[in-house]
Amino acid sequence: MIPQEIIKQIRRIQIYTNRTVNELFAGEYESTFKGQGMQFDEVREYTPGDDVRTIDWNVTARMGRPFIKRFVEERELTVMLLVDMSASGAFGTIAKTKNQLAAELCAVLAYSAVKNSDKVGLITFTDRIEQFIPPKKGQQHVLRVIRELLYSRPPHRQTDIAMALDYLGKVQRKRATVFLVSDFIDEEYSQSLKLINKRHDLIAVAVRDQREDQLPPAGLIELEDAETGQTILLDAASKRTRRHYQQLTATRQEELNRLLRSVKVDCIHVGSDRPYVNEMIRFFRMREKRR
Repeated sequence: MIPQEIIKQIRRIQIYTNRTVNELFAGEYESTFKGQGMQFDEVREYTPGDDVRTIDWNVTARMGRPFIKRFVEERELTVMLLVDMSASGAFGTIAKTKNQLAAELCAVLAYSAVKNSDKVGLITFTDRIEQFIPPKKGQQHVLRVIRELLYSRPPHRQTDIAMALDYLGKVQRKRATVFLVSDFIDEEYSQSLKLINKRHDLIAVAVRDQREDQLPPAGLIELEDAETGQTILLDAASKRTRRHYQQLTATRQEELNRLLRSVKVDCIHVGSDRPYVNEMIRFFRMREKRR
C-alpha cells in the first residue's frame, strides 16, 4: 500500500502541475514539438516537380519507372521520460531532493503531453533498468507515472546512462521525444547519446543541487559519494578549499555542456535553488525560435 505521505505528494504535484500547464505552458509545448516529426504515408509514382530526394530507389528499380515516398506531418507524439533513479538523486539541501525535483518536472512534461493528446512512457534506471511503463494516453496513466517516480526506491545505487539509452533504443522503435533526466554523474555514454539522438529527439535535463556547486564555510565536513560509499574529509572553512571545489564542479559542468553540444543534444539545466518552470519556458521558446 502507498504511504499517505506519498499520496499527498502526488496530489500536490497533480494540482500544481495542472495549474502550471494551464497557465504557463499554454501553446508552448505544442508550438515547440508539434509538426516536427514526419511519418511515412504512401509510395506513389513520380510526377514532375517532386523532390528527387524522396525517390524510393527499391520500388523504382522493381517497377521500372520512378516512385517517391510520401510523408505527412505527424500530429501525435510519443514522449518518453528516461529518469535516473540512482542514489545521488536522493541528495537535497533546500526544499526537495533532486529526485523529487525530477518527479515534479516530469509531471509537468507528462501533463503537457496528455493535454495535447500525446502518449507518455517512463523508463527509470540506475545501473540497470528499474521500471518500464509503455507509452499511453490519459490522466490515470500520468498519475501512475508520477506515483512510480515518487514511490520507487530502487535497491541499486549506481548509474549507467549508456545502458539506459541502449534499452530505450530496443523498446521504443517509433520516433519519440525523449527527456533524459539525470545529474549526469557518469562516464562513457557519449556514443549512446549520439545514436539515440539520430533516431529520436533527445533532450537532456540536468538536475543539480546548490551544494553540489559550492561549499558553505562550515569548517570540517565529511562528504560521501552516495553511489560508491567513498568518503572524503574537507576543511570548508578554507577559502582555498572552497575555491578548488567550485572550480572542479564548474569544470565538470562545462565538460557535460561540451559533450552535449558535440552530439547536438539540447539541455535544460534545473537546480533546487531556482524555479525550474522558467528554465523550461526558456527552452521551449529557444526551440520554437530555432524552428
